[in-house]
Amino acid sequence: MMSPDPHPPAPPGPARLSRRRFARPVVGLGLLVGVAAAGGTVFGLYGGESEAQAPSAPPPAPTVTAVSLTPQSVPIHTTLPGRTSAFQTAEIRPQVSGVLRERLFQEGQQVKAGQPLYRIDPAPYQAALASAQAALAKSQATLESASVTATRYKPLVAQNAVSRLDYETAVATQKSAEADVASARAAVDTARINLGYTTVTSPISGRTSRSSVTVGALLTSDQTSALMTVTQLDPIYVDVVQPASTLLRLRRELASGQLKRDADNNPEVTLQLGDGSEYAQKGTLQFSEVIVSTDTNTVTLRAQFPNPDGTLLPGMFVRASLEEGSLQNGLLVPQQGVTHDVRGNATALVVGKDGTVATRTLTVVEAIGNKWLVSGGFQDGDRVIVEGTQKVTNGAKPQLRALTADQFDAQVAAEAKAATTSQRS
Repeated sequence: MMSPDPHPPAPPGPARLSRRRFARPVVGLGLLVGVAAAGGTVFGLYGGESEAQAPSAPPPAPTVTAVSLTPQSVPIHTTLPGRTSAFQTAEIRPQVSGVLRERLFQEGQQVKAGQPLYRIDPAPYQAALASAQAALAKSQATLESASVTATRYKPLVAQNAVSRLDYETAVATQKSAEADVASARAAVDTARINLGYTTVTSPISGRTSRSSVTVGALLTSDQTSALMTVTQLDPIYVDVVQPASTLLRLRRELASGQLKRDADNNPEVTLQLGDGSEYAQKGTLQFSEVIVSTDTNTVTLRAQFPNPDGTLLPGMFVRASLEEGSLQNGLLVPQQGVTHDVRGNATALVVGKDGTVATRTLTVVEAIGNKWLVSGGFQDGDRVIVEGTQKVTNGAKPQLRALTADQFDAQVAAEAKAATTSQRS
């Protein structure tokens, strides 16, 4: 058995109780202070640094290429379909009957006016000419005898040596002989003409067709079928058709002054062949029909073209471009700067006088080369954006690379040349 402790622990006093009571809260306060310090450090790492960071600079304005446009007088052309037709065509037919003895040309050959083409047997006509000449000689002899008689009777009738009846009969016989001589001369001329007709000549210069007869064929003067055809190809006609509505519009624009036409010169016409190539020679508009076709509601126009090489043949399909007049204050806009909206309207992004981008709806007349001819939609000072349109929108103020129309054309030509050179290499 254990003996009791002679020194039992004294009961806790007030001081010890207070230390035990506040010792744990002191530890908790230190933890809070540490957490607060750590929180300050974290705040300093994030919040403090974000407040100290400098604001970022705005991105630079995009650069676009804009072309300045100058109003000018621009010729207006209309392209119309048409066909070529011969300037002159002559169907060769015999004017006398007979057997064909000779053909004097090569089929498809170019012949001159008056050049012999066929020869008909001349023997019957030579005999007819000789007979007519003999009849003429007889008539002349009769006339000479009658003239002598009338001349001899004239002084005798005054002396009553010859009756007046005999004198008047002699005079009448002389006049009848004169008429017979005139008739004989006409018969000689007719025989000579018929003999000349035995050589069939070309009435015009042109190209021959194939011959429908051969040597030995019997020809008649009243036959309906032609021996061959001669066609003059230089110059040559081109007949085109224009809608009557277009003709009315042109007249209206000319009357209002929007279009101007030189009244002293015929409009110039250019030609595109059926294979798409351009015809080298230029023609002139000759006339316009005054009657509108009731079937097609069109008017026929005729142009004349030189055709020295015979490139154009009658019946060929072509497309003719006619100069209708000149549009005053027209603008030629590069096609790179023109787009179309969902409704099909032509639009362009432009830079105005204040440097702000805006969209303009354009009135396009036609395409001329790589440009659009525009008659309305722009304002004074507008410059068309041709490069960098995808970088800007309405209201933007981009940096400008300003070019004139000639400078931009030179740039496009240089780029095309470089692209061609690279493809060849």
